[in-house]
Amino acid sequence: MQLPYELMLGWRYTRAGRATRRNGFISFISGVSMLGIALGVAALIIVLSVMNGFQKEVRDRMLGVVSHIEIFAPGGNALPDLNRTLAEVRAHPQVVGAAPFIASQALLARGEDMKGAIVRGIEPALEPEVTDLVVGLKNSGLARLVPGQFGVILGGELAQSLGVREGDVVTLIAPSGQVTPAGVVPRLKQMTVVGTFDSGHYEYDSALVLMHEADAARIFRLEGPTGIRLKLKDLHQARKVASELAQTLTGDLLIRDWTRQNKTWFSAVELEKRMMFIILTLIVAVAAFNLVSTLVMTVTDKRADIAILRTLGASPQSIMGVFMVQGAMVGVIGTLAGLLLGLGVAFNIDVIVPALERLFHASFLPKDIYLISRMPSDPQSADIMPIAVISLVLSFLATLYPSWRASRVNPAEALRYE
Repeated sequence: MQLPYELMLGWRYTRAGRATRRNGFISFISGVSMLGIALGVAALIIVLSVMNGFQKEVRDRMLGVVSHIEIFAPGGNALPDLNRTLAEVRAHPQVVGAAPFIASQALLARGEDMKGAIVRGIEPALEPEVTDLVVGLKNSGLARLVPGQFGVILGGELAQSLGVREGDVVTLIAPSGQVTPAGVVPRLKQMTVVGTFDSGHYEYDSALVLMHEADAARIFRLEGPTGIRLKLKDLHQARKVASELAQTLTGDLLIRDWTRQNKTWFSAVELEKRMMFIILTLIVAVAAFNLVSTLVMTVTDKRADIAILRTLGASPQSIMGVFMVQGAMVGVIGTLAGLLLGLGVAFNIDVIVPALERLFHASFLPKDIYLISRMPSDPQSADIMPIAVISLVLSFLATLYPSWRASRVNPAEALRYE
């Protein structure tokens, strides 16, 4: 099948045509434009993939520690009717697990070191229903949380900062003290470290303390659990389920889903992702509009060719099509190269970044700042497809003016000095 001559000439001009100094320069500029589009597209894919991966990684690790939905009594008091509330929440079709808990804050001391801690009293038999954290506890520490023995499981970073390990004793200082003739005396309790955990989320690894629910109730002088943690079939339905439970549960209870915890952080990530998309799209736009200068120089260099084609009967539309094909070829090749490069880096970033860290002896993601210590990546078609479309559209738009200018070349004027 014979290809249209517009396509054949456009492809030939893309490959620089005859080897002259001017053509060589035009070919160089065309290659730079192509490389710019490829690097811009690749940068967009890599950055958005890393941001998607970062958001997903932090969310998943966060949900390994926090629950999809929390139901608790106002003021940190014990739930008025635990069994009835458990029965009501388990009746919801989206709920796959429910476990009571006690939440409070305290100080944890070891010698002269003292750290603030988030204390969570749990029921070891029910906790695996609502969180993945306890499944991976080291040395089966969950089974060692026996009521009356006052054992605790510490986050790995918290244990390291206090310099303790399994079997050591720490002092837990409750916020409410005892009133004595000498004044208010803090309530202290010696606790034995029975295990540690590593959730991969620095905020919780450095502050969370797990203990048996009965021990927590005795230390904080509570009559029972202060709340219930729920796990859902679909975590994205958390807000809807929370709204439904708020209408059906009996009593004055507060309900909070995971989307409302760290809401500011998730909103900031979404805003940053949108801004990065806009900024990096401008890089693609600059590279695409470099095609304007490339095609203008090509048109100037090919004036004699255009005049000959016009005298042979080529229409202005055909001439315009030749140079639109040339610019479109540069855009398509640059976009495809960018897609291949960007996806190649995005899918192998877990290998590339550690290699760069070893090479430069640096840590790109300090976990005490960025919550996680490895570079995640999650390429999504919802991001990649718009990137490719925008790159191709910008490249096409950049060809319109030079191609129109080529179609306006006067054959007589172009051949006067040839």
